[in-house]
Amino acid sequence: MKKFVNDPVLFVDEMLEGILVAHPDQLTQCADNNRNIVRAQGGDKVALVSGGGSGHLPLFMGYVGEGLLDGCAVGGVFQSPSADQIYEITRHVDSGQGVIYIYGNYSGDIMNFEMAGEMAAMDDIKTVHIVGNDDVASAPKGEEHKRRGVAGIFFIYKAAGAAAERGASFEEVKRIGEKAKANVRTMGVALSPCIIPEVGKASFSIEDGEMEIGMGIHGEPGIVRTTLAPADEVVDHMMERILADMQLNAKDEVAVLVNGLGATAKEELYIVYRRIAQTLKEQGISVFHVYVGEFATSMEMVGFSISLCKVDEELKDLLSQGARTPFFEQAAF
Repeated sequence: MKKFVNDPVLFVDEMLEGILVAHPDQLTQCADNNRNIVRAQGGDKVALVSGGGSGHLPLFMGYVGEGLLDGCAVGGVFQSPSADQIYEITRHVDSGQGVIYIYGNYSGDIMNFEMAGEMAAMDDIKTVHIVGNDDVASAPKGEEHKRRGVAGIFFIYKAAGAAAERGASFEEVKRIGEKAKANVRTMGVALSPCIIPEVGKASFSIEDGEMEIGMGIHGEPGIVRTTLAPADEVVDHMMERILADMQLNAKDEVAVLVNGLGATAKEELYIVYRRIAQTLKEQGISVFHVYVGEFATSMEMVGFSISLCKVDEELKDLLSQGARTPFFEQAAF
């Protein structure tokens, strides 16, 4: 392992300490726990809370800020945060209008968010769960409830966050979050594994000259491991699966997210988007907005994912609203 760390056991806490001292105007902690990240300035609105393991920045806590999330429970690398953390954040951010939980479809996260919601209910705090499940490679169509939540959760954060920031009601923010979730699909590909600092070595291997299409952000198995192909061929394979699952029609409109998994050059991501744009144009599908960069990483994994979000006028309006966190900033357009 070659990383700029001190004690690997302290990796998460020292990382969070650095983030909090770098951005005190935007972020703070609650319940005397630096793994409980909340906005420095709260708001009188429906609150949005997420949570998940470290190693994915800017997912999950990187979206705590204006126009997005109000709090995030941070776990160890690739580990779920505790129910107590989620509950403490829930109590801190609730303004009496309810708290919406948005997180990925992983068993540990589901269990702990459900426990936190039960504890919150005893304090008369209303909660609801929106569980991201955008990864088309992780389960077939018709079994969407089994799919992993990956980079496409960004669109749920963005749409629901914009609605909440405007003062929408609890039920309205929930509806919008569920709408965004239903319209997002993602697929990824990896060329290398990554190393969890406390483990000190890769938990799996990919041979030189190989790639794994459909791999998850924790190294979960994909749908095929094959010889590395030119970028256009890789994109064509991924887009075919995504488009077949979404069943888009000519004249439909999408937002596109090209996400680097941690160690993929941005130049390469734009080569990927070039092919995506060509494919969508051939299908008669319009592009509303494009996001290219790192939105949900996997430590230093080499790879990328493609997310498409089908949009209508309502979602376009919400996605176009401004947002600001230390890791993501967008002016209204």
